[in-house]
Amino acid sequence: MTESPQGGTPAARGAGRRRARTTGQRQASAAPGDASGGTSGGKAGRNLPAAIAVGVGLAALVVGSLFYVKWLFLVLATAALVVAVWELGGALRTAGVALPTTPLYLGVPAMLAAAYWGGPAGLAAATSLISVAVLLWRGAGGADGYRRDATAGVFTVVYLLLAGGFAALMLREEDGALRVVTWLLVVVASDVGGYAVGVLVGRHPMAPSVSPKKSWEGFGGSVLACTALATAAVVWALEGPWWAGVVFGVSMAVAATLGDLTESLLKRDIGVKDMGTLLPGHGGLMDRLDSIALSAPVAWIVLTALVPPA
Repeated sequence: MTESPQGGTPAARGAGRRRARTTGQRQASAAPGDASGGTSGGKAGRNLPAAIAVGVGLAALVVGSLFYVKWLFLVLATAALVVAVWELGGALRTAGVALPTTPLYLGVPAMLAAAYWGGPAGLAAATSLISVAVLLWRGAGGADGYRRDATAGVFTVVYLLLAGGFAALMLREEDGALRVVTWLLVVVASDVGGYAVGVLVGRHPMAPSVSPKKSWEGFGGSVLACTALATAAVVWALEGPWWAGVVFGVSMAVAATLGDLTESLLKRDIGVKDMGTLLPGHGGLMDRLDSIALSAPVAWIVLTALVPPA
């Protein structure tokens, strides 16, 4: 039942993985700056016009789904997460990891539905059951590489599927569409603010061994952009106190930045520059979900605690 069986002896597979990782690391080291999608040369490190066009199109699709029929966002999120699992499986395959994708594909809609209609208890139950399903499915494929592949599968449940579940928890509230839009816009503000300030005045690398172009100056731009937008959104859209907006903005800047660094670290370990090529100017869909993945649980916790649903 393992989706991507690896041929040859264990020693040969290990050597192949080492060669793939070494090659990828050389490519990553040679790349100018962070492992972001697209190329345009110079300090920007991406095809900016294409990136802006794709970003605007995705934003319109998400906002349209939220305010037309709220649950359509779940359909869109399901499709996005399935594609992200597919991209992650392909990237891991280059490092000799056979991600058990079948239970993950089936687990995506199950996770979102359980969270949306079952609340936190449904999300917890779905996370446990899908993780067990991943372990059992991979176990049917034999012992060779089980620990490696099963660990990658459970990591994917926690890293991607659980993030979708927390988005569904926000959406299920009466003002859920506004909560989700607030969260996503603030995450985008983190990316835009950090990118703009980093390109213009970035001098001091934050984590040069992981993401050479991410600077402390850029992080400061992320915090300022997130705080400004979050304060306005919390006060005017969610009718919460201004200080809750400040806390939410700072927490989103930190979570989004850590999410970005986490995926950069993952890509360097695998030995790839991008997780895919689906989105011009960005790379793969996984390359756009990096900040979103780790920020979703933080957003739900902070908003629930500081701006309780009516």
